[in-house]
Formats: sequence, C-alpha cells, structure tokens
Amino acid sequence: MDVVECLREKYDALSAGMGEATRRRWAAVEARALGWGGATRVAKATGLSLPTIRRGLRELDGGVPLQAARQRVSGAGRPTRAREDPKLLDDLDALVDPVTRGDPNSPLRWTCKSTVQLAQELQARGHAVSHQTVGRLLHQLDFSLQAARKTHEGADHPDRNAQFHYIARKVRQFQRRGQPAISVDTKKKELIGPFKNAGREWQPKGEPENVNAYDFPSLAEGKAIPYGVYDLAQNEGWVSVGTDHDTPAFAVAAIRQWWARMGRSTYPTATELLITADSGGSNSVRARLWKVSLQRFADRTGLRVTVCHFPPGTSKWNKIEHRMFCHITTNWRGRPLVSYQVVVNLIAHTTTSKGLSVRARLDRRYYPTGVRVSDGDLAAIHIKPAQFHGTWNYTIVPRCGKK
Repeated sequence: MDVVECLREKYDALSAGMGEATRRRWAAVEARALGWGGATRVAKATGLSLPTIRRGLRELDGGVPLQAARQRVSGAGRPTRAREDPKLLDDLDALVDPVTRGDPNSPLRWTCKSTVQLAQELQARGHAVSHQTVGRLLHQLDFSLQAARKTHEGADHPDRNAQFHYIARKVRQFQRRGQPAISVDTKKKELIGPFKNAGREWQPKGEPENVNAYDFPSLAEGKAIPYGVYDLAQNEGWVSVGTDHDTPAFAVAAIRQWWARMGRSTYPTATELLITADSGGSNSVRARLWKVSLQRFADRTGLRVTVCHFPPGTSKWNKIEHRMFCHITTNWRGRPLVSYQVVVNLIAHTTTSKGLSVRARLDRRYYPTGVRVSDGDLAAIHIKPAQFHGTWNYTIVPRCGKK
C-alpha cells in the first residue's frame, strides 16, 4: 500500500470524530512526518486544501495549543468564486479553448495565456477574480502549465494564431453538422529489423532483448512508413503502413482506406469531409499531386473535401500527434520492430483509458517519387480557396455532376 492510500485509510477512520482544528493539526503532523512533499500527499489523500495544511504547520511551529472551539456546520464558510459567479468557469474556458494546444479532451492541456492576463480579461467581462483564483480554476478545468521550450519551432507566421482559430471553428462546424473531421500526418519512419527501440519493457531479470549494435539502414529489411488518419469526434484512427515512399499519392490512399473501412460506415449520410494537416511532407500545401489525388478521391466518393493546413512550423500541434501517435510510440517502447507484421500488430493493439481504438494495414504498393503534375491537370481541379488564406484553406468539389 502506498503512502497516499495509507493516509486515506487513516483519515477515513478518524475524520468523523475530529473537528476542524483537529483535522488541520492532524494533517500538519502527518505532512511534517513525511518530509518534503508531505503536504501535497496529505492534501491528495484527504481532500484538505494546501492552505489549510500550511496553517496547521504554522500552528505547530508557533506552539499554538489545540483548544476546543465552535465548529462550522457542514457546507458553511465562504462559497467558492465559481459558485458565487456561475458564468465564471464558462467564460474562462471560452478564453483559453481557442488557443489550447494539444488534446482538449486530455487531462494534460496547456495554454499560452498567463493567469494574470486571463484574470484581467475576466475582470473586463465583469468577474471579480484574482490571478491566484484563475490558477486554481484552470486546474479544476484540467489545464496544466507547460514549459515554453516545448512550443518553439522557429519564427512564427503573423497569421499563426488566426489560423488556429479558423481550424477550431471549422472542426466545430463540421461536428455540429454530423460531418467527419479528421487529422492526418505521417509518423516517423521506422527501420525493420532487430534494432534498438527507445524505452524499456519488463523482461526476466538478466535477459534483455538482444539487438544490433548499429542502426545502419543497410542492415534493415526495409522501412515502415506509418501514415495515420484520426477521427476527431470518434477517437478512432487508421494507419496505413507503407513500404515504399511517403508521397501525396500514398497519403491520399491512406485516407481512401480509412473512408472505405471506417469512415463510410460511421458517417453513412456524409456529404463533406474536413482534413486538418500540417503544411509539409506528403500532404504539403504546395504539393500539386496532393490536390490532384484529393480530386480523384472526391470524384470517387462524391464528398466535398475541405482541407485546413496548420501554419508552417506548427506540425506538432496537429491533433493526431497528441491523440494517437504518442500512444502508438508508448505501446511499442522497448520492442524491436523485427518485421512489418509486428509493426502492424503493435499499432492495431494500441488503446487508451479514454477509449482510443486504432486499425492498421500494410500497404505494399509502389508509390513512385518525382511524379510531375502538368498545369493542365492542376487547372482541372475543382478547387475553391477560402476567403481567409486560400493557400492554407480550400475545398475540392467532386466533378462529373456530383455535389
């Protein structure tokens, strides 16, 4: 039994017979006995606030005698700001949600606004709140402050934040209409063979997995190229594991496989599809073959395909990175990817406590590089650029009379 569980059992057994002052003093004694970090662990076990435990510690240090005093009835005391001001939490979440980076459904979310700035904006909306209270409310909303060094990827585009807002609005619009919205990207290529994979796995003591001393590509059977499609609403994903090249044709083939095997049955009445992608790689904003391949996909399915690209240098904020790829990496940590079948099986067995499910399939087709798209083929695409940054945001309409 760990320390927190032990403290919780003690507290449950004693709390009914303790008054407010006694509970505070008992918590302080336990925290002092645990040493560094003791107050945090006692707070986690008992539900008492850190200020209450620290007050008890001050009383211990000051030699304040424990005396019987009037006890407050259950529920007494000053009400919380969120209870006094019912709109406070909603307004705070509305302020930080459009610029939230990462997975908004995860317990680990982070924001680029400081508590002081958020408090000032809330005060401007008529809420009497301090920056300390904002910090507590952010934790209540499952936000966590992250180091700025994890967000720097080079010079920012002047419309970077505006594009984040635009993508967020588009996703909400599609989801309200019951239309599919997906996030796509290529995961890091992996060497196939007995090569060391980062991380550790439980093995019999003294019997580690033996792998090659060097990670030379010439020693590999080949490379696995996982291209993923993540359904933002369903928490489901598809991964096509390529063996040839990461080209726009391969990327759209993976999207086509997702639609045929998962998307069409999930959205039987869909007429549109939203794709959020980064600005480089096989789904590059400048790749002609990407748009030509999407036009063929739209013609075949009859779907109006809307694409929103993340600004340059912001690919790590693509939802698929935080909602699917990171869990795939965790699932195969410490395991040598000795064959393509191992890669496919490890991807397909990736799950989370939040209900993520992933399907995967090997794609051994040949995808040549250097395919040139003529000006005539490009002009034949039925593409409608958006009013805001038409190079980043555009819709490809099916031809042959389909809408």
